[in-house]
Amino acid sequence: MPPFDGTTTAALLFPHKLPEPSIVTLNVGGRVFQTTSQTLAAAGSSSLLSSPPSFIDRDPDLFASLLAFLRTGRLPSAAAADDISDLAAEAEFYGIDPRLLLSSSSSSSSLSLRRSLLLPLPGRDPVTALSASPSGELLAAHGSKISSFDFSLRRRNTFLTSLPAVDSLFSLRNSSLAFAGAADFPGLQILDLRSGSLRKTLNWYPHPSAPGATVQSVCASADRQLLFSSYESGRRNASAILAFDLNSGGDFRPVYEISRREIYGAELDSAIPATKLKWVPSLNLLMTAGSHWSPSGVVGNIQLWDIRAGGTPAAIFDLKEKDDCFADVTVSDELSAMFKVGANSGDVFMADLRKLDAGEPWFRLGGGSWNGGKKEGKGCRIESEGRQVFCSRGGDIEVWSEVAMAAAMEFEKKVMRRNLLGREKDMGGARILQMAFGGKRMVVARSGECSVEVWESSDRC
Repeated sequence: MPPFDGTTTAALLFPHKLPEPSIVTLNVGGRVFQTTSQTLAAAGSSSLLSSPPSFIDRDPDLFASLLAFLRTGRLPSAAAADDISDLAAEAEFYGIDPRLLLSSSSSSSSLSLRRSLLLPLPGRDPVTALSASPSGELLAAHGSKISSFDFSLRRRNTFLTSLPAVDSLFSLRNSSLAFAGAADFPGLQILDLRSGSLRKTLNWYPHPSAPGATVQSVCASADRQLLFSSYESGRRNASAILAFDLNSGGDFRPVYEISRREIYGAELDSAIPATKLKWVPSLNLLMTAGSHWSPSGVVGNIQLWDIRAGGTPAAIFDLKEKDDCFADVTVSDELSAMFKVGANSGDVFMADLRKLDAGEPWFRLGGGSWNGGKKEGKGCRIESEGRQVFCSRGGDIEVWSEVAMAAAMEFEKKVMRRNLLGREKDMGGARILQMAFGGKRMVVARSGECSVEVWESSDRC
């Protein structure tokens, strides 16, 4: 290879001379910074940096992190010593949207998560539902109340709903709307977080003369086009999933009725409602899952629905489970796989979404023996975030991560490794009921506790 002769790539590709960028000199807290006007333009036209003064009396260390963010779109590793809330407050001063610091920062390994703080909630009711947005906002339902936290977790707003207890909770990204439902009260309520008022209630009636159905779960498509809500009739003899149009001018018109089930004769398992919904963005699939305890054990079903199909969505995968049915199930878009915790064994199983039609789809990963030697999956929760899968066992959390191996790639098999994220005896305690992820955080709700536990990566703590 010939030695570098000083000719730049830009000069080779663009023979005309490029305009020299204008240099801007800033004095922040006594430290001099030099950058370009193009870099400062990334802060937005309404930012203080669009026409900066010659001297800004602020912390120069925090400004250095923000300037690096404007240059690359990512926070530097040197920002590890900074509290994310301090950076967010500094971004607000300069007129930079603080949510960008969370949504655009580099993803962190799940194994670097550390418990950072507890968010106390007003009242004496324990947490029953959690929802976290990708930009960092957090919702926590406790009793009939919902507390909302902003992306910095500094500001909290609590309002009272008309529901006796909130069991299902979901919020849209960058939206002031929240969707709340109760397992023993009819209708999905649309709440305005800014005013704390009820905007509308979305109901499903199994029959014209039947009372409204209760809500079991709720989620939305990644493009915010459709909202999905799982309903069960008051007599528990019928269930369905309704898809509502989120772009219908606030009317939330129902567009699909999916997976309608009713009990026929003695077939009590024919109307099991979907208690978990999750969207698979890359495939435009909706995963629905529901199970219940019967005299013969735990039975349930898992389905994948193709929303792109013309007319009513079609179920492209339908799995009825009886032997070691799932206690909880999730789907990972990044790993193209489903994961479940066996209700009887407590083991974690994986099913490749590309090979669901190949006989028995589940492959055992293990894990049951970690629960103090008791192979019992009842009460375990499993969620996916990025390329990791989180499984709670009592008060513990274990993390399953993909391992890149040449043999695994040759045979197109995934090899998953398990690590323990936190130990019950070290964390004090109580059984984990809920886990949610958003804004590079994990939030946890424990049995009987009137607070939310926040875990952040080590470079955000």
